[in-house]
Amino acid sequence: MTRYVPLEHPRFVKAQRDIFIKVMVADCMTHRCRVQKKGARVRLDVCCQYGVDVDLGERDAILARRDEIAAIMKKPAASAPWFDEEVYSDVDFPSGAYVRTETHNRGCIFLAHDQRGCAIHRAALENGWDYRSVKPHVCRLFPLTYEPDAIVLSDDYPAYSCAYDENAPSVYRSGRDALSDIFGQDVVRALDQAEAQVLGQRSRMRVLGG
Repeated sequence: MTRYVPLEHPRFVKAQRDIFIKVMVADCMTHRCRVQKKGARVRLDVCCQYGVDVDLGERDAILARRDEIAAIMKKPAASAPWFDEEVYSDVDFPSGAYVRTETHNRGCIFLAHDQRGCAIHRAALENGWDYRSVKPHVCRLFPLTYEPDAIVLSDDYPAYSCAYDENAPSVYRSGRDALSDIFGQDVVRALDQAEAQVLGQRSRMRVLGG
């Protein structure tokens, strides 16, 4: 059963308790990704294998940077359609609608095909523009995601090895800056209060348990 803690926020009124307890590697670009299955081999950027939902505004921002992003991708991917043609309505997205990225060679079309990582992010770093204005917010939040009234963990979070590093920070701490950028400081203030409550409860339980 999913457990929540309340938030003092007009939109997000609760958060999944596990975001403050479960962990996420601090630097996924140096992590050797694996799917958590018996005998699974290293598969870098495995969380990007299915593509992603992209707000229509984000799609337009990506296409405005098409030449710089395409320069990092292999030619078959750069010249292929980047987005599915179907548009899905969803009031949770900033524009009220989104599209899906296409996939290429068992991964998101935007995986950097000569190195690991996202071609959008790399294009921003190499060309001096802010990736936060272009890279899909769903990607930036992972493994956090959101529902109409809650901040939660993505369903597939437990499937990947980045969730099992004992020395890693919490999922919330890993995604705190992205949450602030995307939803504003008020969300982070509310989550900080909830985090203190959850960690305080855990500390008291450890003391009582000896």
